[in-house]
Order: sequence, then C-alpha cells, then structure tokens
Amino acid sequence: MAKTSRSEKRPKKAAKKSSTKRTGKKSNLPIKILTVIVGLLCLVMLAGVGLFFFYVKDAPSLDEKNLEASASSNFYANDGTMFLDLGAEKRETASADEIPQELDDAIVSVEDRRFFDHSGIDPIRIIGSALHNVSSDSVQGGSTLTQQLIKLSFFSTKSSDQTLRRKAQEAWLALKLEREKSKQEILTYYINKVYMSNGIYGMETAAKTYYGKSLNELTIAEIALLAGMPQAPNAYDPYQHADAAKERRDTVLYTMLDNKKITQKEYDEAVASDVQAGLQTLEPNNEELKVTDNYVKEVINEVQRKTGRDVYTDGMQIYTNLDLNTQKELYDIVNTDQYIQFPDDQFQVAATLVDVNTGKVTAQIGGRKIADDVTLGLNLAVTTARDFGSTVKPITDYGPAFEYLQKSTGTYIQDAPYNYPGTKTPVTNWDNSYYGNITLRRALYESRNVPAVKLLDEVGTDRSAEFMKKLGIEYKDVLMSNAISSNTETQDGTKYGISTEKMAAAYAAFANGGTYFEPQYVNKIVYQDGTEEEFKSDGEKAMEPYTAYMVTDILKDVITQGTGTNARIPSLIQAGKTGTSNYTDDELAKIPHYGSISPDVMFSGYTTNYAISVWTGYNDRQQPITSQSDMIASDVYRELMQYVSSSVPNVDWDFPDDLVRVGNELYVKGSNSTQYQAPSSSYYNNYNNTPNYTVPSTTTPSSSFSGEETTPSSSQEPVTPSETTPSNPVTEPSQTPDSSTPQPPEPGTGGDGGTGGDNNQGGNQTPPASQ
Repeated sequence: MAKTSRSEKRPKKAAKKSSTKRTGKKSNLPIKILTVIVGLLCLVMLAGVGLFFFYVKDAPSLDEKNLEASASSNFYANDGTMFLDLGAEKRETASADEIPQELDDAIVSVEDRRFFDHSGIDPIRIIGSALHNVSSDSVQGGSTLTQQLIKLSFFSTKSSDQTLRRKAQEAWLALKLEREKSKQEILTYYINKVYMSNGIYGMETAAKTYYGKSLNELTIAEIALLAGMPQAPNAYDPYQHADAAKERRDTVLYTMLDNKKITQKEYDEAVASDVQAGLQTLEPNNEELKVTDNYVKEVINEVQRKTGRDVYTDGMQIYTNLDLNTQKELYDIVNTDQYIQFPDDQFQVAATLVDVNTGKVTAQIGGRKIADDVTLGLNLAVTTARDFGSTVKPITDYGPAFEYLQKSTGTYIQDAPYNYPGTKTPVTNWDNSYYGNITLRRALYESRNVPAVKLLDEVGTDRSAEFMKKLGIEYKDVLMSNAISSNTETQDGTKYGISTEKMAAAYAAFANGGTYFEPQYVNKIVYQDGTEEEFKSDGEKAMEPYTAYMVTDILKDVITQGTGTNARIPSLIQAGKTGTSNYTDDELAKIPHYGSISPDVMFSGYTTNYAISVWTGYNDRQQPITSQSDMIASDVYRELMQYVSSSVPNVDWDFPDDLVRVGNELYVKGSNSTQYQAPSSSYYNNYNNTPNYTVPSTTTPSSSFSGEETTPSSSQEPVTPSETTPSNPVTEPSQTPDSSTPQPPEPGTGGDGGTGGDNNQGGNQTPPASQ
C-alpha cells in the first residue's frame, strides 16, 4: 500500500511543478509585450515632440500686418516698378460689429463646426479627415479656420508645399494666434482676407461689388453664396459659373440647417432663390490694368506652371520681364488711331515682342478694343488656332534645307506648275503665275509657294518637324500643306500650331545666330516667407550659325525689295517675312466680296536686338480682311520696331566663318553647293508631264568667288522714331485666291494664295524697293 501511495504522489508533485511553470509564463509575457509597446510609443512620442519643436523653431513671427494684409500678389516691371497689386483696387474691410451673425454661422457651419470649441487645431477633424481620405477617392482637409487664416497670411497654398515642417509651423502659429486673439477677431481677419474671385479680396468688398450693399444688408441666400466661395473662388463665381455657385451655396445652407442656425422655412426659401438674383454689373477695370491685362494673364499662367502657386492667395512679389513703356506704346499703336487707321473696332491685332538674346517677352498684346468688363480674357497672342501662312516658310522649308541639305541661297529651283506630291492637287502661287527657274533667295523673298512645297518634299517632313521642334513649334503630323500654312488637324491647347509668341521666339533664333530661348515672362519671385526663386532660360542650339545667317540674309531682301517693303524703316538693319492665309472655295462662295480677301494677315521680323510677330484678323473668321487693311500687320510691326530700336545699337549680323559669298549668294564651305552650276534651261513639269512652259529669263550671278563678306559697319546711329517711314508702299494687285489652292483642315486654310504683303508686283518683274 505504501508503494502504491508513493507512486501516486510523485506524478501529482510533478504535475503541480509543471503547472506552476506554465502559470508563470502566462502572467509575465503580456506584461513584457505591453511594456515594450508602451516604451516604443513613448519613444515615438518623444521623437515626434522633438521633431515638432525642431520644425517650429524656424516658424515665422506672428505679425499682425500679415493677418490684415490681403493675400494678393504684386507685379513688377523689368525696371522694378510695381505696376499691379491684384487686391489693391478692390478691397474694403468690415469691423467685427459690422459682420452679421448669419455670416459667422454660415462660415463656421461649412468650414469648421467646432471652431468655438477647439484651441486652433482640431484632433477630431484631423482624424476624421484622415479616415475619409483613406476610404474615399476625394480629399478632405483637416485644417481649422484658424489654420486656414495662418496659411493665407504666412505660407503658400500650393499642395506640394504641405510638408510636415509646414504643417507643424502652421499648427504652432494657430495655437499661438488662439492665445492672443479672440474667436471673433480671428473670424474677422478671415472674412476680410479671403479671395472672392474677379480680383476681389474680402467679403465686405464682395458684398458691395456683387450686390451693391454691405454685409449686414444681405439676405441669407446671398450670405451663404459668399461664405462658400473661398473654397474655390473662380469655380464658384456666380457670374461665370452659376450652376456650380448654386450647388455650393445650397451646400452652405444645408450645413446651416443641420447646425440649427436657420429654420426649415428659411432654408427652403433661400434654396429656391435664383443664385444670380441681385447681382450687379461688374465695374470695368481702369485703363492702366487694360494695358497690361494680356501680359498679366501669361505671367499668372507661367507662375502656376513653373511653381504650382496661386497668385491670388500666396502673396508673392513677382518680377516680370515687362517693359512698361514699350507695353504702353504697343497698346496705343493697337487701340488708338494715332499711328494706324483701323477699318473698325472689331478688327483684331495680336503681337509679341521678344528679346532675341534671352527669350524674355518684353511686351505683348492679345487683342484690341477689348470690352471694359473683360479681365484676363482671351489672349490671341498665344492662341494657335489661326493660320500664319507664309511666315512659316523660313522655319518649315528653307531653314531645314539650308541646315540638312546645305543648299545655297543661289540654288536654282523651278517655280512652275506642280502638284502636291502623290496627288493631283496643284500648288498655286498668289498671282496664279510662275517665275520659272529662280534662286531660292528670290523664291523666298517673293514668297513663291511652289518652291516652298518642293523644298519641304526634298527635306522630308520628319526632318522639317525635327527642325521646327528645336524652335518650339510642333504639329501632330506635318503635312505637305504645312510648307505654306500653319494649319493643323489636331489642337491640344496651344501645343500644336503657331502663335505670335511662338513665332517671335522662333524668329529670334535666326536673329541670334541659331539659339532657341523659350519665351519667358517671369524672372524672379519673392515668396511670403522671404525666399526667392529666379528664372532664366539658358537657351539651346537650334541650328548652325550659317543656317541662321542665310535665312536672315534673304529675309532682309523681303523688306528691301520683296513682299514686305511696307515694314521698311529707314537705316534700320532688319529682316522679316509676310504671311497670309486663304479661304476655301466654299467659304468664298458664302462671303460677299470683291477683290482680295483673307482671314489672316501676319508679319514677323527681327533685328539683332528684338523679334516681333504680329497677327491680324477678326474673331469671326468669316469676316475677311480686305485689300484696304491687309497692310496693318506690317504697320504694327513697323511702328513697334521703330520705337524699340530707337534706344539700342543698330548693328548688322556677323558673317559666319563657314560661309562664302558668290556675288549676292551664300554657300556653305565644303558643301556640294559651293561648286557653282549655271541654271538649267530645262525643268521637270509634273503638272501634265509635258515641257509646255516657257521659262522667263533670269539673271545669272557672278561665278567668281568674292571670299568672306565684308560686314557693314556696326557703328550706325540708332533709329529714332522721328525718322520718316515709307508713306507710299508699293500698290498690290488683286489677291483673290485661286479656287484650286489645296486647303488643309479647319481652322484656317491652306497655302499662300493671297497676300496682303506676299505679292508686291504682278508678272515676272522684280519689284523695286519702297521709296
């Protein structure tokens, strides 16, 4: 019995010991894990607190001037003169006792429901926004009204600038502001600061501008509209986007109802009201703002594109490349009758002036006689929907031919009946005649269409596209009709096609010897925090110097003896090209007319200092330019170029080392074209494959090499505006386009069948220079 008893006790003892060990593990492990977790959390919190204070030590000081100032940006001309403060013209502030309770309720209900309960930051809102953003495609902000005010007063509103450092500094300043100011004072700062569209800052200003009354006189519906606008001012503009404005207003009204700030009856009446009821006609901008309006629009676009910042809310100091005096001169040239007689107020002009050595746009205008109530409207100077006609020939045809094929200016080419390659569609010249065997020089300065198309065919559209892209010009597909036209089947904003901005920049590359500079409106920005960012284009090589010089040498002849004599300025060394677009047969049949008519007439030209491109036409393309006004493009060019050239040296272009001159023609050293060939008396006629055309006589250049060109003296006196310009430009013959001229797709049309500058004289006579 004793043995049995002992053997029974041993297992029990062992079992008890084992049980004790297991119990010990269960009780200690969770405690250890919890201890580790708590320790890690403490470390994370300490690190977070340390990082927070590391970030906030560099936070800007809480300056009350920043809280009171509008968040608008200032614009400066290239001489440092401030010419625009976006918020200065339209700003009135309201004191706390002038702000109705309903407006406080509307803002708090839609923007920050716990505004009167938190101390500047709202953890509940932050957590709720984070959960919403994780579970939804839309993004919801976690900032309080106080943080929004801090952001508008001290920081950028750009999304990419919302870094941990920035958010920490924003939260720190919000906490400080809540300790120093009352809730009502913070609300008042916010109400007086926010951007309200149409160049308006502050809700009191918006109330008087939009409704003609003060804040405390507004209805519930009007208050709700204003309270909802700061989230996206331009998108909720009741003048331009009534549906979006109503939807936003009704959202504000619903939050007020849900927050028990208005009754159901008040809500129903307000929602039923017309969102545009009571809106006043916006007052026109003053004349000074109209002068720079188009330029300012491009500055705003460039700032947004390059920095992502909002000029209306980021309070920047923007230093532009605008020459204010030149801009005023251009505005007067285009909008008064002091310089040019315009046919009517609907006739439009767009022009861009570029510094050829930097790419800086120093003046620009995108329309004339613009309505007083239009601000930052359509800028025709940068639109690419219109056809630039024969001004494309140097960049599409001749430039590539000189660059890639090393043609000489003395290369002979047949101006004879010819079809677009691979088609039975004939290419016609403006005068429906042909000059026969002529040099490339004469073909370009006389703006003959057939040689241009032949050159593009020989160069190839791929190489032409490559050459143009280096000059900032692209087409979705280069067509043979693009030899004499900028029409494109595809529009992608302003990516494809040509504008005065693009053409001026492209011609500037010819002017400076082959370097392309992207057009640039802004040179420096100073941000609210005092940091600066400078902008400069280094330029990229677009062509060989010899190509630039050869094109320039011919385009000089355009002005002295070709199609552009109306642009001539006595003693000024310059080069340029005319351009005109055509109507289709169907369009011509619908437009009552006699004589020559065109939808677009252009002139682009340059000196060693500046390049200018001018477009003229009507917004309604079916309203034509007649022969009475087809010189206005070159008139505008001449007046502006004469003004800007009066204060800079008048010098000629340097002769490149890799060129030689034979008589009047230029040849690339080492190329096949330096071996002079007399023009052939026969030519290939693909019009009907029969040699039934009599080639008129042409002057043969000297066959003796003259070596390097002797460059004219560069010490000529600057041109002064007082110098007389040609008063009797060469009279042009009828310019009615031939009905068989091939037309690429709308908008615009095909080749240079008319001129307005591309046809000085009829027949085969070389036109004389203007007297």
